[in-house]
Order: sequence, then C-alpha cells, then structure tokens
Amino acid sequence: MDHIELAMVLAVDGSASVTYDEFGLIAGGMANALRDPAVAAGLTGRSLLALLLWSGTGQQDIITGWTAISTAADLAAFADGVDNMPRTVKAGNTAIGEALLAALTLFARAPGIPDRSIVDVIGDGRSNDGIAPGLVRDRMVSADITINGLCILHEEPDLLTSYTNDVIGGPGAFAVTCRDYRDFAEAMRQKLTREVKSPIV
Repeated sequence: MDHIELAMVLAVDGSASVTYDEFGLIAGGMANALRDPAVAAGLTGRSLLALLLWSGTGQQDIITGWTAISTAADLAAFADGVDNMPRTVKAGNTAIGEALLAALTLFARAPGIPDRSIVDVIGDGRSNDGIAPGLVRDRMVSADITINGLCILHEEPDLLTSYTNDVIGGPGAFAVTCRDYRDFAEAMRQKLTREVKSPIV
C-alpha cells in the first residue's frame, strides 16, 4: 500500500462498567459495522486499521496492530479479529486520556503518512482515572489527528456533553450516541459510514 488515505484506531472501553455480555455486543457490533458494504467499500484498498482495548491507568492493550486493508479479505480478517477480541485488560476504571496516549503512540509508529488520522473512542462512561483526556486531545489535534466518539448512554445519559467538552477534537470531529448496547451496532455502522466518506478538512 503506497498511498494511505485513512489510518484509524478503534479504541474500545473494557472498564468495569462494561459487563461481559455488553463487551460481546460491542465486539459483535463493531465487526458487523466493518462488514457493512458501504463501510467496506470505503476502507478497502487505502486504509490502515488498529484495535486498542483500554480501561484504567496502565491498562491499555493493542489487540491488533496496524493492518493494511488492501483487499476485501484483509478487512474480513480484521473484522473477524474484532468479533473475537479477548478482554485482556483489567476491568477497572475509565482512563480515556491514557487510551488516547496509547493511540498517539500507535500513530507515531504508523507505516506511512495517511491523509487522515482518526481515533474512535467507544465507551459508556466519562474519564475518572489517569491523565485528563483534554490534555492529550489537544496534543493530538495539533498533530492533525481527529478524535471521534461513540457514547453509550445507558448509565450516563449526559455522556455526550463530557465527550464533546473533553474527548473529541480535530478536523471534522464528531460524536454519536446510542441509548443502549442493543442499538450499538447501528450507531457504529452510521459512524464508520460517515468517517470513510468524509472529505479531508
């Protein structure tokens, strides 16, 4: 892959607020969204994807490092990995700033310079541990990295406000919500569809 249009880190909440069943719904919903024909068409041939699992301070794990999505088979294999991702971090606090730092380190090691760099922060609670996410967000924005959010509102109905103020930022940044995990797969599909189609800002 010579020209990279999009490099994206999928950063998934594995903290204690996410139950075993809810974690399965996140994994399955993300995988199904990646398999959506419109999303697949936008990613195949010109993208890099990575999967990061996080919870509290010191609990960030790169489940899948940078993967070139050159063919439909590449994306299918990545989606399968998302579907079956192990819960390798301790189900502790919610350290969004630490997750963003881990994503920033990933971008520093990306195999090429993409036209667009995006972190998708997927979670159901506000940050309550580690470095403040806004501090890392500002560093990432200065490096032309966009942080988008997907807020699951079943425990914190006002979570979108926290994400808007403290998490998202950068060119074209946005956050979407779903009321519960049952609605997660469709929200993820809509989010990815918007991201793969977005022009460079």
